[in-house]
Amino acid sequence: MFELLTPVEAAAADAAMAAAGVPVSVLMDHAGYAVADAVAAETGFGVSVVAIAGPGDNGGDAFVAAEVLRQRGFAVALVDLSGGKGSEAASAARAAWRGETVASGDKALARADLVVDGLFGGGLSRPIEGEAAALVEAVNASRARVIAIDLPSGVNGATGAVEGPAIEAATTVTFERRKPGHLLLPGRAHAGTVRVASIGIGAAALAASGCRTYENRPPLWAGHAPRLAATGHKYSRGHALVVSGPMAATGAARLAATAALRAGA
Repeated sequence: MFELLTPVEAAAADAAMAAAGVPVSVLMDHAGYAVADAVAAETGFGVSVVAIAGPGDNGGDAFVAAEVLRQRGFAVALVDLSGGKGSEAASAARAAWRGETVASGDKALARADLVVDGLFGGGLSRPIEGEAAALVEAVNASRARVIAIDLPSGVNGATGAVEGPAIEAATTVTFERRKPGHLLLPGRAHAGTVRVASIGIGAAALAASGCRTYENRPPLWAGHAPRLAATGHKYSRGHALVVSGPMAATGAARLAATAALRAGA
C-alpha cells in the first residue's frame, strides 16, 4: 500500500486493466462515485455544489460525480471546460450529465458551499492559463470548501511542483495509491487531507505499472533491521567509528554516534 504512482504509472495501471477486460468507463464510474461519497461524507443535504470538469479523464470523473450527487438530491451546477475533448469514456460521462451547466464566471461559484475540482489531474506539467487560470483563482478566493479529484489542478503529480495558479483543496480524493505530488511540497500544501479510494484496480495491474517509488513507512524496512540477541556483545554487534569535524561542527557526528549506539554497536 506504500507505492507512490506517478501519473504515467497510474495510466499504465489503467491500461493494464483495460487489457484485462475492464474498460476505462468502469474505473471512471467507480472514481466518480468515490468523489460523490467524499462530498456526502464532508457535507450535508442542502449544500450548494459546483463541479468543474476539464478535458480528459479527470473531467470525466467530475461529470460522473456531479450526476451522482444530483441524483442523490444535492443542488449541483457544473462548469464545463472540457471543450468536448477527452476519451470515449469522458465523452460518455459528459453526455450523461442531466443537471445545470453554467459559465465559468457564473455567480453560482460565489454561492457554492463546496467545489469539486476536476479541471486537470496530476498529469499536468505546464502552468494553467487563460479561462482555466481565472477559474482556479476564483475558486481559491471563494468561501467554498474544495474537494480535488486525484490532485489539485495545477499540481504536478510526479514532482509536487506548482508552476502557476493551483487549487487549494481541503480534501483530495485519489485512487488506489497516492502520488509523489501528494507528499512533496508545495503540492502537499495544496492537497489538504488525502483520501485514497479503491476503484477496482487489481494487484496485477498495479505491478504492471512499473512503480519504483515508495512512501517511507516502517513496514518497508522493519523486517530488514537486525534483531539484537540477548546473548549479544560488542563483537557480534559491531563497532562504529564516527569522525567529526571541528568542535563547532559536531552536530551531525553526534547524531550518527547516537544512532549507532541505539542500533547496538
